[in-house]
This record gives sequence, C-alpha cells and structure tokens, in this order.
Amino acid sequence: QVQLVESGGGLVQAGGSLRLSCAASGSIFSISAMGWYRQAPGKQRELVAALNGGGKTNYADSVKGRFTISRDNAKNTVYLQMNSLKPEDTAVYYCNARILATMGVREYDYWGQGTQVTVSS
Repeated sequence: QVQLVESGGGLVQAGGSLRLSCAASGSIFSISAMGWYRQAPGKQRELVAALNGGGKTNYADSVKGRFTISRDNAKNTVYLQMNSLKPEDTAVYYCNARILATMGVREYDYWGQGTQVTVSS
C-alpha cells in the first residue's frame, strides 16, 4: 500500500509565500518522477511543477520564477516553495508521484488528497 500525504496549504495574502510538502510512504521500491498539479474551481487540473529522477524540472509558464520544486529522496518527500503568490494561484494543489511498489512489476501514478491554497487580494 502506497500513500501520499500533503501539508502546508492555507490562506495567504497576495505577495506572500507558502511551502507545500508531500511525503510518500508505504511499500515503495523506487520513485521516479514527483510533481504538483492544481485545480481551480471550474477548471481542469493542470501541471504546476515536476521533477524527474534525473533532477530535471518542468514548470508551468504561469509560475516560472515564483515557484520552486525540490525533493528529498531520503524522505521520499517533494516540496513546492511558492513565492509572490497571486489570487490566480488559488486552487487545490495535488501531489503526484510515479512509484514502483515493492514486489510490483510496473510503475503507477499515485495522488495525494489535495491541499487548499487560497490567495487573497
């Protein structure tokens, strides 16, 4: 059994910062990519930032220069540092990880439960 648990969401004023964390736990053999997605009301879920096993990052254009994704492999944890937040960043943020479970034969994508980020103007 594998699960992802997110933390760090909340309410912040425009221009402020938040740091999201997502810890993977359970019967994990290896984790390749980890990333963050978000979904605002009435919109589709979109990629915010991703980090592959080789350390390559990918960011949505709307967050480049403001958000930073990082990973602690020893803790199976991915972080999203969000600076200069804007009201349009308001959404539920979801953690995603591509995991090969112990005794598994292929990788699967796992998702966290989501954490609300609200940016007030």
